[in-house]
Amino acid sequence: MYYSQISKEQLNDECRALRAQYDELVKKELKLDMSRGKPDTEQVSLSDGILETLRSGGDCISENGTDCRNYGVLDGLPEAKKLFSDILDIPPENILVGGCSSLSLMYDEVVRAMLFGVAGGKLPWSAQGKIKFLCPVPGYDRHFAICEHMGIEMINIPMGQDGPDMDMIERYVSEDESVKGIWCVPKYSNPEGTVYSDETVRRFAALKPKADDFRIFWDNAYAVHDLYGEIKLANLFTLAHEYGNDDLPIIFTSTSKISYAGAGLAAMAASKANIDKTKKSLAIQTIGYDKLNQLRHVKYFKNAAGVNEHMKKHAALLRPKFEAVIRAFRDELGPLGVASWSEPRGGYFISLNVVPGCAKRVYELARGAGVTLTTVGATFPYGIDPLDRNLRIAPSYPPVSELKEAVHVLCLCVRLAAAERALSEK
Repeated sequence: MYYSQISKEQLNDECRALRAQYDELVKKELKLDMSRGKPDTEQVSLSDGILETLRSGGDCISENGTDCRNYGVLDGLPEAKKLFSDILDIPPENILVGGCSSLSLMYDEVVRAMLFGVAGGKLPWSAQGKIKFLCPVPGYDRHFAICEHMGIEMINIPMGQDGPDMDMIERYVSEDESVKGIWCVPKYSNPEGTVYSDETVRRFAALKPKADDFRIFWDNAYAVHDLYGEIKLANLFTLAHEYGNDDLPIIFTSTSKISYAGAGLAAMAASKANIDKTKKSLAIQTIGYDKLNQLRHVKYFKNAAGVNEHMKKHAALLRPKFEAVIRAFRDELGPLGVASWSEPRGGYFISLNVVPGCAKRVYELARGAGVTLTTVGATFPYGIDPLDRNLRIAPSYPPVSELKEAVHVLCLCVRLAAAERALSEK
């Protein structure tokens, strides 16, 4: 790092200069937000044709004759299952189409496992004392929140370029019966943007858990969210079948960042035993999800090819934002060696690692200058980043002009925090 190479006097000068720049930014009273990975208004407007697909009662009949305005159909319309089957390359009979949120499906699956156990398991998770989940880090804060809410102990698993540390995962899973699950975002992981390698996916499929009720929670949220052309993810469902581990994976996805973030479709894919176990509870929980929404999505997108064409429009809107952030990092942080960052090929986030011990300080400085970031520690279980260095950057929502201003402020805060840290160590 440049700051560690210069004298204390030079560092003092550098800190004063950076502080003066920072004070000028504070005077501007900015209000810029890079805290959540939300699609912007232009993105959600791409799907407004969905609202025009059902014009009369005659348009509300499913291909199997179901009147979608009425009760019934617990696990999704046949054509909605087929749409997700095309996207995931998993047979329609292994797919359940739920409401608008895959997070809700994941939460419900954990609750069901806690209360009633999983298919083939002997006891509910809640009847087995302290249970544990493996959590690749940095990772998705809402996954961690589910575990914390349920009192499930979380174990950090470091992420690498090909995915999480599989040696560590295999060791925990094979030796500790209290380990009941793992959270995975296998394509464009949140926040690193990592795509699990074929070998990593195969090793997941071949796991030999000591617990007969272990499950892989495979959150494939960004299955079609490519920015620079398709990157193919190995098919865990198919590979698990090859190894006789059909019940191991439970796969989730949604159209939340394809169509409408708050009014899309969510789906779960799993073995027949897993699906049947879930449907048994669903029959008591609901009389059926929103079939009109399922039908209009199918009428609008038609198939996976239609979804892929639609996603090219999303990519065209998102690419300039990702590129603006990465360009600023390269220009303003790169020469000083005060940070490293991911350069994902898709998804919704960029992971920024600052000088260890500085992430909280960067967050505070940015907030003082009017830039809202994701809370420090959100990408780790219990909100604790052991090195205090990771920041999740969400470029999608602000307009490019605001984003450029926000990332310039962020870069200045990273430099100031690094300089302060170096000065304190002289």
